[in-house]
Amino acid sequence: MRLSEAADAYARELADVRRLSAATVRAYAGDLRDLVAVIGDRDLADVDLEHLREWLWTATRRGDARATLARRTAAVRGFFAWARQTARLEVDPALRLVAPRRGRSLPKVATAPAMTAVLTDAETRAHGGDAIALRDAALVELLYASALRVSELCGTDVDDIDRERRTVRVVGKGSKERVVPYGAPAAHALDAYLARGRSVLVGRGSGTAALFVGARGARLGARSAYDVVSRVVSPTVGQSVGPHTLRHSAATHLLDGGADLRTVQEMLGHASLGTTQIYTHVSAERLAAAYRQAHPRA
Repeated sequence: MRLSEAADAYARELADVRRLSAATVRAYAGDLRDLVAVIGDRDLADVDLEHLREWLWTATRRGDARATLARRTAAVRGFFAWARQTARLEVDPALRLVAPRRGRSLPKVATAPAMTAVLTDAETRAHGGDAIALRDAALVELLYASALRVSELCGTDVDDIDRERRTVRVVGKGSKERVVPYGAPAAHALDAYLARGRSVLVGRGSGTAALFVGARGARLGARSAYDVVSRVVSPTVGQSVGPHTLRHSAATHLLDGGADLRTVQEMLGHASLGTTQIYTHVSAERLAAAYRQAHPRA
């Protein structure tokens, strides 16, 4: 079997059997296509460890980030392990392939006062009753209130909102469902949008169950949601930000406010507590910065 044929079969396995997200499948399939481009579309059994090391070295020389190299390594290790398990190979050439050590970078976080200013400004613009302004205010409020991923936000339907309990039901990575709370300001923004904004926007299209819709009445996509956040948040925060910055900010502010790590993990939908722990480092950085600025003997 040729390497490209096996790679296509593996991508179908990830999508149809393991049910990984479309973004993950695209990333892994892209990594394997890159492998084929570098070492050639040779017979699967002819690929050895040196071919894989050559591929990673090529990626390193062209400037791929360490996180990208680590993901590429994980992709080919998973691919060749699958090929061995499904009897497409007798020997796994990726067993001794070592991923480069990933650097740990802290996520961008907006300060709590900056977020207050952003949301106050969005609420003020929504008071005029413009449907887009009402939608934008509700979108930013919900992203920040519930620390949602942008894919979760865009996949949410109106029926997923429980307005009485102030919760939203979302489907996260691995098709895992969770229910996340939101606060009174987000509830106020959502109520205003549902009462006076969404109906106007949906009326311009053919009808949809989506909670957030675009100017033509169709479900809002991730790219459009990113543009909304960038337009609403970036001028006040002072840096270019997207939906994930609101997720990072919400998690950090929850911990700053005394929430325990396990609760934040459940709210974010992280499978591992270790993934959530990066936000404790963010909080520690903020504490250290405040100490250095304010303490007379810092």
